[in-house]
Amino acid sequence: MNERKPTVTEADLHAFADGLLPPEKQAELQAWLTENPEDAAAVAAWQVQNDDIRAMFSPYAISKDGDTDLISTSRSTLSAQAIPPQRSRRLMMLAASLALFVAGAAAGHFGPDLLVPRELQLTSIEALPQQAHSAFVVYASDIRHPVEVGADQEAHLATWLGKRMNVAGLKVPSLQTLGFQLVGGRLLPVNGTPGALFMYENASGQRLTVLVGRNSGNTTTSFRFASDKAVETFYWIDGDLGYAVTGEISRDMLQQVADECYRQFSS
Repeated sequence: MNERKPTVTEADLHAFADGLLPPEKQAELQAWLTENPEDAAAVAAWQVQNDDIRAMFSPYAISKDGDTDLISTSRSTLSAQAIPPQRSRRLMMLAASLALFVAGAAAGHFGPDLLVPRELQLTSIEALPQQAHSAFVVYASDIRHPVEVGADQEAHLATWLGKRMNVAGLKVPSLQTLGFQLVGGRLLPVNGTPGALFMYENASGQRLTVLVGRNSGNTTTSFRFASDKAVETFYWIDGDLGYAVTGEISRDMLQQVADECYRQFSS
């Protein structure tokens, strides 16, 4: 390899490969590369790497105001900052080692989480019928303690649950016209906040539940229906509250109960 002129540094070669040299310096470097094939080969390899990097990240490239100022600043300072070749190589090796270390640490820290499937988070309207179904299955089959507060304390039940839910004037629906008597109610969590569960029973011993819970989405919906084996649920959201009527009764009767509950809750 020919003896390198003092004015041509490794930093100049990198700047040439990156297209950051001013025109007069560009011509000087072009002449140098013609006379120094080893440097020309190195510059060509760097340019190929640059093209590969641009192709890899081009989908994420975003132009910002001031980008041209950064390039101009780089051009004006590259020539003034002549980095000794050995120091430049050490800096590049250090940067590469640091990049590998960071990548390895990130993979070790985040890798396991990325490989573990994430559970989907249900919205309030999606979770409501599932919670209503679970509450019905757990409490409606309980013979001795299906509720916390019995029907003989209906006024206290409404006041207590309304206060816990921060719902003024919470109503306990009356379903006597449909053949169901109030058994009582209890406090239970709905979407992570206090909710109410009212239980009813007809003359043949069939039970149904009416669940009321807070709706964080604050979205109003029409009646929706969900079925899980023999357990049926009609549910809806009205403003900041969600409602669900659940039971092992005919869908037609459950619809009538849901209509009556909607009428009373909305009045």
